[in-house]
This record gives sequence, structure tokens and C-alpha cells, in this order.
Amino acid sequence: MIELDGIGKRYGDAWVVERLDLQVAEGEVLVLVGGSGSGKTTTLKMVNRLVEPSSGRIRIAGRDTASQPAPELRRQIGYVFQRVGLFPHLTVAENIAVTPSLLRWDRARIDRRIDELLELVELDALLRDRRPDELSGGQAQRVGVARALAAEPRVMLLDEPFAALDPPTRDRLQSSFLHIKERIQVTAIFVTHDMTEALRLGDRIAVLRSGRLLQVGTRDEILRTPADAYVASLVQTPRRQLEELMALLDRPASDPSVPAP
Repeated sequence: MIELDGIGKRYGDAWVVERLDLQVAEGEVLVLVGGSGSGKTTTLKMVNRLVEPSSGRIRIAGRDTASQPAPELRRQIGYVFQRVGLFPHLTVAENIAVTPSLLRWDRARIDRRIDELLELVELDALLRDRRPDELSGGQAQRVGVARALAAEPRVMLLDEPFAALDPPTRDRLQSSFLHIKERIQVTAIFVTHDMTEALRLGDRIAVLRSGRLLQVGTRDEILRTPADAYVASLVQTPRRQLEELMALLDRPASDPSVPAP
């Protein structure tokens, strides 16, 4: 479905992404994970040409993305931002309807799609006439996901969509994303710096560092056979956190090192 063939991006003499080869199968979620400056977001933006590649080719469903106008390409791809990016002067329903309106869908079809998507992202239909400043962070991010799905795109791109949310809301939205994935078989590239999130949401995981691909594989492959010390360190973080949590839970209530509730 999505093919990245030798993709690179250079600013001056500095390469921020170097000769990246990746494939995403139809219905698959590929997670790009790595620290700041690893090239995750730049790679994502090259897929819908928010950033133009300096080298290589990107194909979606066999078609070179450079062969069509960038605005036309973007209308076929759902994009979810970390900061949501809802239009503040539009209602929830109007935000969701932006791309279908640009594609000249009729009003009845747009209204049906809004209703379908509010149900899919688990938002009350009573919210459809509210503006973004009347929503919680989690509600706004759900609207962002609904807007990205509005025109029934074949591909979704998600750039750290849950990173700014509090842990309980983030957990709920991760579960919601898995539910959406099962319902509609979305093909997606998902960017995160959080290995726990990557392991939870990805069918496969691609680890980037300094613009280079270190390893790509299933969660079991990444967990069991990390390619190098850097990948191993990323995998070790959720393991260590789990071990520390289990140790805390196993301590007796009288243990003075356990803080009082």
C-alpha cells in the first residue's frame, strides 16, 4: 500500500533522513519510534508532501505521490496532529466536514458521515455543534481523528497524536485507536517517541536514529532480537517500568517506602 524507496531529506549539507526503505501493507499500522531528531516526523510529512523528499520515491497503492498535485494527494490521506489543529471558528461537525466539503460531497452524505464518525470515535452526538474551545483535550483529539477519517482515506498519518494528553486520557484514546483499527482496517503510519505506545499500537515497528533506520519488525522481533544497543535500550524502558511497578505492588502496605494515598 505505502512504499518508501530510498527516501531522504537534506537541509543544506545535513541529511535528516537518509535512504529510508519501508513498506506498509494494506490494513497495517507501522509505528515510527525514536528520540528527538531521529527523522520520524520528517518521514511522515514526506508521505503527504508537506515536506518534499530530496531523494527517493514514495508510492501509495502503486502510484508515485510526486505524480499528482500535493493538495489533491493530501485530500486522500488522513492526517492527525499532536496539537489537533481544529479550526477554532468551526463547530465539531464543520471541522469534520472540511475535506468532504472540498471534495463536493452532497449535504446528506456529509451529515451521515459525521454521525458515523462521532459514533466511531465514541463522542456524544450532542457535541456536534460545539466549538473546539468547549471541548476537553481528549474530546478535541477524537474530533481530530474523526476529521482525518472523514473522506474515507485509504491511508492515515498520525504524528504523536496522544503525546500532549494526561495518562488516563492517553490510555483511553490508544484503546479507541485499536477499536477503530479493527472496525475499518486502516492503513497507517504512526509516529511516537514512546516505546510502550509503539508496542501497544503497531503491527510492526520501525526504529529510527539520526535519520537512519536501525530495525523494522513485529513487536516480538523487536522485543526478542533488538538489532543493536540503542534498540535494546528503547525496549528496556517499558520492561524496567513494568518491573518497578510490580515491585511497588508487591510491597506490604506497612512498608515505609510506599507513600500514603
